[in-house]
Order: sequence, then structure tokens, then C-alpha cells
Amino acid sequence: MPTISIDIRNKYSRQFEEQLINAVYLACKQVLKLPDHDRDIRLKIHEPHLFLCPPNLTKPECFTLIQIDCFAGRSIETKRTLYRSIVKNLSLLDIPDDHIKILIRELPTENWGIRGGQAACDVNLGFDIYI
Repeated sequence: MPTISIDIRNKYSRQFEEQLINAVYLACKQVLKLPDHDRDIRLKIHEPHLFLCPPNLTKPECFTLIQIDCFAGRSIETKRTLYRSIVKNLSLLDIPDDHIKILIRELPTENWGIRGGQAACDVNLGFDIYI
């Protein structure tokens, strides 16, 4: 049950923005082995002067920051696979791989209130977080 945020510096067409969201979502779904109904992802578009990026980028308008808040428990190998999968999917959209930054923030399940106000540690999640 990750919460995913994608921040970009460029307004694209609706179709491209949907492809961008889907590219990140599909990588997370596949690598983290999420159920089909598990979708909590948003795209935030910033004016470039309000979202600075490294000055050495060749296409600064393509800078993409992906933040994933998730339950603690995934292995370092799973995270590495996730990073590679996201970058691969976004490269198909012509976003240079060195223009993508991915940040995972892991929180213990007791720090998530879900399903009507229950602590996530008290419910059957329906998937394994220790992968």
C-alpha cells in the first residue's frame, strides 16, 4: 500500500501524463507485488522556478522526482530492482535516466491508519511486505 508522488517541471499532454503515472505505477505493482486494487499515486506539476533541479542536466524540463512512502520491510535487492524498473519504464518515455530521482521512505505499519482507522499492523494486508 505505497503512496506514490511524482513531481515534474513540465506540463505535458494529458496522454503523456497518464503514461508517466502508469509507468511508475506498473513498476511498483510488479516489483512490490501489489494487488490490482492498490493505487495511490499522484502527479504534481510545478513551475520550473518553483522546483529547482541540478544545473548540469541536459534536459532540465525532464527532471522527475518520485517519492514512495511505504511499509518498512522490503529488502535492498527489491529496492534496487524497483529503481531499475522505474528508470527503464520512464526511459521509454524519453526521460533521461540521470534526470530521475527516486526516494523511498519506509514507515512501520503501526504508523499507517487504513481501512476505517485501523493500524495497518492490525489488519491482513493481502500481500507480503517482506520481499
